[in-house]
Amino acid sequence: MQQAERRTGLCGERVETRFARDTWTQIREEAVSAVEHDRVMREVIRDTVLSHESFGDALAHRVARKLADYALSIESLEGIVCEAFATDPDIEAAALADLTAVRDRDPASPDLLTPFLFFKGYLAIQSYRFAHFLWKRGRLHLAKHLQSRASDVFGVDIHPAARLGRGLMIDHGTGVVVGETAVIDDDVSMLQGVTLGGTGKHGGDRHPKIRRGVLLGAGAKILGNITVGEGAKVGAGSVVLENVQPFTTVVGNPARLVGTRHTYMPALTMDQSLPPLDYAI
Repeated sequence: MQQAERRTGLCGERVETRFARDTWTQIREEAVSAVEHDRVMREVIRDTVLSHESFGDALAHRVARKLADYALSIESLEGIVCEAFATDPDIEAAALADLTAVRDRDPASPDLLTPFLFFKGYLAIQSYRFAHFLWKRGRLHLAKHLQSRASDVFGVDIHPAARLGRGLMIDHGTGVVVGETAVIDDDVSMLQGVTLGGTGKHGGDRHPKIRRGVLLGAGAKILGNITVGEGAKVGAGSVVLENVQPFTTVVGNPARLVGTRHTYMPALTMDQSLPPLDYAI
């Protein structure tokens, strides 16, 4: 069981796990090094990292600064995020898991500081987590306001009713759409332009279920109440209209099975290559 201690900051007195403390220490060390390397970044990094006591405080401020507009101030949004942390500590744990996932899977992320500051895929997922918190408590219009702001700012549209796990990575982010009844399990990776959508105007459970370890290539369209099984891989530009079996690769429009079953988790390896077979879209 992780050790925890109490810490006071922007979000008041909160219990912080050892993992959260260690991660925050590493981010601060990276921030100090970044300032030493380029003094022009001093104020940006001071505002986003060095002036905060904990990861949760810094994330609350970062998301609030990104989503604030004429209707909701930074302070109001910080209050919403802090309320979410206080009510459901798993939100912060998921945000930490997402951050380490980006560091571990994205070669463009040499550290934890870079995605925390700049990667809109990461920040869009965290914005969703706070909108989802509001949605579950019946604050539907405020949740949709955050969804709308995240879509405007990051170019990523995740419905607040969707259910997302932890350890997620959205690389590049632009153009990703996740529908209302979609489910994304833990340890999933996707690239830009992915759509988890419906197939018409009917209501009910109408969006895809993406299981653990799945990799969705750039521009993949997964449509309807179908399941992409654990450890599956969907090639770039594919249109998927039927269930995908676990640990298989599908490509094309409409998507079809290629190669034999594999045993690895594509989301973790980020291996987007296809089996050595003839293939045509």
